[in-house]
Formats: sequence, C-alpha cells, structure tokens
Amino acid sequence: MGEAAARALDAVGEPTRRRVLELLRGGPRSVTDLASELPVSRPAVSQHLSKLHAAGLVTRTVDGRRHLYALRSDGFAAIREYAGSFWSDALARFRIVAETLGNADA
Repeated sequence: MGEAAARALDAVGEPTRRRVLELLRGGPRSVTDLASELPVSRPAVSQHLSKLHAAGLVTRTVDGRRHLYALRSDGFAAIREYAGSFWSDALARFRIVAETLGNADA
C-alpha cells in the first residue's frame, strides 16, 4: 500500500471524520457550520479537518477569519486505487477458477 493510501485510510478510519466528509459532499463548509451538525466542539472539528487536509482529502480556503473546507476532487484516488487492486485480484482469481471449471467440462 502506498503512503498516500495509508494516510487517507487512516484519516477516514475515524467515524467523526467520515461524517465530516459526508457533510462536505454538499459543498464547502466552515468549521462553525460543520460543528453545528456534529456532537463535538469546534476545536475538535478543526483537528479532524487538519487530519483530513494532511491526508489530501480536503482543501482549505481562507476568507478573512473564516476557513472554508471542501472535498478535494482527486483526494480519494489513492483509496480508489488501493480498493481497486483487491477487485483486480478477485477478478483474476475468478478467471482462473472459471477456466479450470471450463476445462473440467471439456
């Protein structure tokens, strides 16, 4: 597993961070906006966002004192690639089994 995938998976492994990502699917949000929908404090939301930002999953735009966070469109590529590798392996094994069974019928 690559370093980017490891960081991203570690970041999404925490339930509050997954909820933050779900909330950001609706578009950019401030820390205050996010905290109003989560059972944690604003400082805790900021810490979660810092982890997501460090993992490359969100972007941060500063507008005066307001920090807006949004999903990073390419941020999930490492997770997608990592998960896809399992799918590729499964398909390869399926092909071997199918060919073996097909040869047994011949």
